[in-house]
Amino acid sequence: MIKVEGLSAKYGELVAVNDVSFDIASNEVVGLLGHNGAGKTTIMKILTGYLEPSEGKASISGLDVTNNRTETQKLIGYLPENCPLYPEMRVIEYLEHIANLRGVSELSMDSAIKEAIDRTWLNEKALKPIHTLSRGYKQRVGVAQAILHSPSILILDEPTNGLDPSQIEEMRQLILNLSKTATVILSTHILQEVSAVCSRVLIMNRGKLALDSAITELGGDNEIIVVANCTLDQLNEILAQEPNIDEITVLSSKDGQSEFRIKVAADIQRTSANLSKLIIDKGLNLFSLYQRQRSLESVFHEVSIGS
Repeated sequence: MIKVEGLSAKYGELVAVNDVSFDIASNEVVGLLGHNGAGKTTIMKILTGYLEPSEGKASISGLDVTNNRTETQKLIGYLPENCPLYPEMRVIEYLEHIANLRGVSELSMDSAIKEAIDRTWLNEKALKPIHTLSRGYKQRVGVAQAILHSPSILILDEPTNGLDPSQIEEMRQLILNLSKTATVILSTHILQEVSAVCSRVLIMNRGKLALDSAITELGGDNEIIVVANCTLDQLNEILAQEPNIDEITVLSSKDGQSEFRIKVAADIQRTSANLSKLIIDKGLNLFSLYQRQRSLESVFHEVSIGS
């Protein structure tokens, strides 16, 4: 559906995006993350045809975005971070205007507008002037205009910005529903949003793609945390009997109790069971042993400082 190959973008001497490549399949929900200035907004602008890349290319459904801008834009619904609205218009007037710009036929315009209003919970505000709406409702109008023409790709920049907790939950459900018929790229600073709705994450750092991973692959790192009353030498002696150990690191040591991080090469469940038995059989006190879990927040932090 979306293919990015060797993409680079420069603003004068500033390299905003540096040799980025990735593929996104149909109906994937992908989180695009990164600190301000990491390059994610530039990538979204290139995908939507707003900017041309300095090098490389982006294609949508096999069409090069630069050479087929009009055709690819018809496939995309885009919610920018600050969606341009006409405050003097009523909501339904604005959506009619967008539908006309999008080439929605008169025959299907009423049903398209009604569906967009229903899906974004705007029914009670449909006849209100946009300038009277709260920030949250204005955000809903922005999403409504993005889905009016039933796009096969949705690019959403901070879609929950300004929403209260219940509205955020509704927006999450909307994004999941939209992913049944569209590929979704979600850019947000709220990492919980990505964990809740995305199947995959792309993390940008200083213009480069620092991580491309399925969300399910972020949870464990094949590492065991062990807390026991032993020294590193004693633990090394014990682990000599276990072939799947790659590396041991001392995390802390105080009052005869030490915490170790052990990297495991394979079969972490069996290795954990063997390791606990070996420590206990040695007559040592094993206070805890568990597989290290990594949240998206910790992965984001590691990638951001490590690249």
